[in-house]
Amino acid sequence: MSKTFKIQAELREDVGKGASRRLRRAGRVPAIVYGAGREPAMLTLDHNYMIHAVENESFQSSVLELNVGDKIQKVVMRDLQRHPFKPFINHVDFQRIRDDEEIRVSVAIHFINEETSPATKAAGVVISYQMTEVEISALPKDLPEYLTIDLAELEPGDSVMLSDIKLPEGVTIPAIQYDPEADMAVVTTAFIRESQGTGAAAAEADAAAGAEAEPDQADEAESAPSDDGEQDGDE
Repeated sequence: MSKTFKIQAELREDVGKGASRRLRRAGRVPAIVYGAGREPAMLTLDHNYMIHAVENESFQSSVLELNVGDKIQKVVMRDLQRHPFKPFINHVDFQRIRDDEEIRVSVAIHFINEETSPATKAAGVVISYQMTEVEISALPKDLPEYLTIDLAELEPGDSVMLSDIKLPEGVTIPAIQYDPEADMAVVTTAFIRESQGTGAAAAEADAAAGAEAEPDQADEAESAPSDDGEQDGDE
């Protein structure tokens, strides 16, 4: 189950761009909470808390406890607006959740044991990560902090698909649950040549290919008739 973060919030009545700018100057973040069949509510949050909380990878996929006065609401974060170039949060959207209703959130994918996999040890093989997060569906109590893919047995030429991910109990991936043909690669491996890149892996691939080609060339040279032999036969 994912972590539970507790967020202190205050109701606000003053809305509009001018009000939002005043809140930000005072170290507050404008926010809104909606959903669960209730009216939306305008809130303010402590900026220092939020700027550090959102750096936690699991924050965006976790159940959050929003404390407003003496009331606690379970929510998930649906949107986060940042300043284009300053380390400020401009606005946050929260959605209320129910314990008995599944919700969809995007969670991170962690990859383990890549360094010990056969694909990593093979010369000239590059492992590519096609995605690092995926949308899942689960009840709030079943939400994981992240999903894990073990690459210990990844061979050159192999790929790992969405359908290969081992999901915790109660968790599904909607993209393939309703349409198996929508399955897609999460991890791929490929052989490359030096002509396709300038990295060390490309050079290793060419070196390995050259080493394999040399014995074949030597065999061909031994089996080919010499010019002298052909002349003697003509005479």
